[in-house]
Amino acid sequence: MANHDLTPQLFAILTALIEERVGLSYAPTDQALLASKVATRATEAGFESLLDYYYFLRYDTDSAREFEALVNALVVNETFFFREFAPLQVAVTQFLLPLVNSGHTPRVWCAACSTGEEPLSLAMLLDQHEILQNVQLVATDVSTSALDRARTGRHSPRSLRHVPSPELVNKWLRVEDNGIVVLPELKRAIDWRHVNLFDTEAVEALGSFDVILCRNVLIYFRDQLVSRVVGLLRERLRADGALFIGVSESLMRFGSALECEERAGVFLYRKPQS
Repeated sequence: MANHDLTPQLFAILTALIEERVGLSYAPTDQALLASKVATRATEAGFESLLDYYYFLRYDTDSAREFEALVNALVVNETFFFREFAPLQVAVTQFLLPLVNSGHTPRVWCAACSTGEEPLSLAMLLDQHEILQNVQLVATDVSTSALDRARTGRHSPRSLRHVPSPELVNKWLRVEDNGIVVLPELKRAIDWRHVNLFDTEAVEALGSFDVILCRNVLIYFRDQLVSRVVGLLRERLRADGALFIGVSESLMRFGSALECEERAGVFLYRKPQS
């Protein structure tokens, strides 16, 4: 008989494993929610108990694919097109456009892009300014299922609940009965990659960037892990590059080596040239 009870002791070691590998933090009040998701995965993977499932994830050399499936079940993929639009505008008009006009080919990284609405929105803005072909756009996420949805270019109707201007949408998106469809040319303008923000080698392999967007992600991490991620992001920024985080997020209490600036009412973080 299957035993899928998540005891406080098992909750502690399982959440420590999840946080260690992908940074997601869980409070004791999240125990019931986590138990439901983990029990579903353990059942589908054929485990009789959650303790056996934990030991498999922690110690078995063949557990990578199952841990990936668990992460897919745990991550929150709440996003939509043109979310927090003002920072996207600032990134394009005050950073990317001047770089292109000065003869450079800027690189942008949308970290933790979820199902892709953010990089697709950015690509539409770049196209509106006629510089889409002059910018290298990389989008990553820890969830393979979210990236699969991004690559297919099919999104729910709710993902288009905010439209700043019709011309941004009409060229690249088609509204169908079962949702929103992105035209293939726009999807191909983005380099989609599976990257865990806590995998230092994978992050370093991405190269350097002029603009990084890591928005509404850090709120899921404990302060110590936020500092770790921000350090990796800073290393990936080119001198004078800009990091954009969520409008409800701040790095001020972490004392990072990035300098906070305000542009057109948008707060961002710059890497000093020195």
